[in-house]
Amino acid sequence: MNYQTLEIEIKDQVGTVFFNRQKVHNAFNEVMISELIKAVEELNHNDEVRIIVLRGRGKSFCAGADLNWMRDVAKYSYEENYKESLQLSKCFYAIYTSAKPTIAIVHGAAIGGANGILAACDLAYCDNDTTFSLSEVKIGIIPACISPYVTKRVGEYGSKELMLTGKRFKGPEAEKHKLVNKSLSSEELDEYVDGVIALLKTSGPKAMTMCKELLFNISNKLSLDEALEYTAKMIADIRASEEGQEGMAAFLEKRKPNWVKDK
Repeated sequence: MNYQTLEIEIKDQVGTVFFNRQKVHNAFNEVMISELIKAVEELNHNDEVRIIVLRGRGKSFCAGADLNWMRDVAKYSYEENYKESLQLSKCFYAIYTSAKPTIAIVHGAAIGGANGILAACDLAYCDNDTTFSLSEVKIGIIPACISPYVTKRVGEYGSKELMLTGKRFKGPEAEKHKLVNKSLSSEELDEYVDGVIALLKTSGPKAMTMCKELLFNISNKLSLDEALEYTAKMIADIRASEEGQEGMAAFLEKRKPNWVKDK
């Protein structure tokens, strides 16, 4: 598929989605939101891809909502606003529920809704100099669509601090709040993420998908009583699967499983 606002690169089992609206610091509009949903779906169905990376071309990861798009949205009816907002929520949900591990690599700026994109990813890493802000309250609105994902990472009271003040902060503070997994210097960032990707590649592809499904359900759907039977069934299923059998055999035979490629 051809994209207007994104570039897709597939290399060494990694599908990288580059936000590519560099003139506006990769601020998103309705086209980019729709294309990001499609890109994640496309990469999830691509057998060559095991890991999905989201990052920005140019000077920034993403500067939040595009100003021209916001001007248009401000004139919309309630129904039009709801439809547009629902599409944004679906974008974050598509990233959060991706069958494959997702990684955000953040630099430059992550403003407003950009924090929903990175928070919805399984893992997020940033440059120390990145500027973050959940600034919606400063213009009289609220960070509604991103709130489920930011709150999962940061917690209720950390979210209150960041969302009510709308303050700007840098990478190390984003790490302190657990908005990102780790903040590093620009020189260290790519090398560190490459190491994380190498670790993910040693994990069973289907096992990672099932692990994500497991975590989604026990975090969002099931009570502890319901999880008792569900988790027992999940481990029984994976042990009986082809990948589970291969992984356990490789462990017992002290060899690498067949999904690990020797360099």
